[in-house]
Amino acid sequence: MTSLPPAAKTPLVQVENLVKHFPVTQGLVLQRKVGMIRAVDGISFTIERGETLGMVGESGCGKTTTGRTLLGLYPPTSGRALIEEQDIFQAKGAQLLNIRRKAQIIFQDPYASLNPRWTVNDIIGEPLRVHHLRSSAAERTERVQELLQLVGLNAQHINRFPHEFSGGQRQRIGIARALASQPVFIVCDEPISALDVSIQAQVVNLLEDLQDQFGLTYLFIAHDLSMVRHICDRVAVMYLGLIVEMADRNELYENPLHPYSQALLSAAPIPDPKKSRAHQRTILSGDVPSPINPPSGCRFHPRCPLAEQRKNPACREVAPEWREVCSGHWAACHEA
Repeated sequence: MTSLPPAAKTPLVQVENLVKHFPVTQGLVLQRKVGMIRAVDGISFTIERGETLGMVGESGCGKTTTGRTLLGLYPPTSGRALIEEQDIFQAKGAQLLNIRRKAQIIFQDPYASLNPRWTVNDIIGEPLRVHHLRSSAAERTERVQELLQLVGLNAQHINRFPHEFSGGQRQRIGIARALASQPVFIVCDEPISALDVSIQAQVVNLLEDLQDQFGLTYLFIAHDLSMVRHICDRVAVMYLGLIVEMADRNELYENPLHPYSQALLSAAPIPDPKKSRAHQRTILSGDVPSPINPPSGCRFHPRCPLAEQRKNPACREVAPEWREVCSGHWAACHEA
């Protein structure tokens, strides 16, 4: 068996020690910085070409901030993010425009992510104009019609405005806009959470079909654990700005090592009533600590059942090491 060329072995996306802090200010006129929200506090991961990495966690854990900072929508506090070995944080001018063409995002809210004053033709055609992918207005219109058909919409509705579509149709328009620049990587920022349950499966199936057709790579941010297992190859679990566990989807769901991952999975509904009654849920105590002043040691220790049972002082005093517990299964826990 011949070995792959070096370029094929390099992950498409590489994130190294990514940090994003938001300043907290006080005062209306003379604003004084009184703290920092540690939204993302030093995470590293890679995504292989053609892979889907799922990112899960409670609201406010830093998932969306990770995706937006990775694409340069938020300026990073520190760290590196490489797409096809190009550092997006250091790129400028034509190089930055080229990276932005390759990396796109599908936003969570289809009602807020589309300009209400633009027609569908304007919305989807804008990436074609910005990246000079079609030279004339007629060619852009023709390409927009192709993209509408690709995502399952009627090409004759090209001159309609966003308010004339349903939520599921608007999200398809957002997907078509993301595809317009012919990207290789797409951040899917909870693309189905604002949709009806009956529409969610259709959108997920569309994303899978597009991935197969164009060889796309996804960072899929979501709350729905069953959907994440269905669409993702690997899953990263975030808590309070840090990734606490990462593994293959089946390995993570069948053998979660971090107590927070165990609590998340135990809260997922089970369709079988008998299994559901026999299933024991892990109820976490307290609320998520403030990201302005996170706990010392392991950030999960104030709510962790294992830390309470075993009374390990390291949980309160020492930040756990990010280590590979078994092949491909990483976790940051003193008790794992």
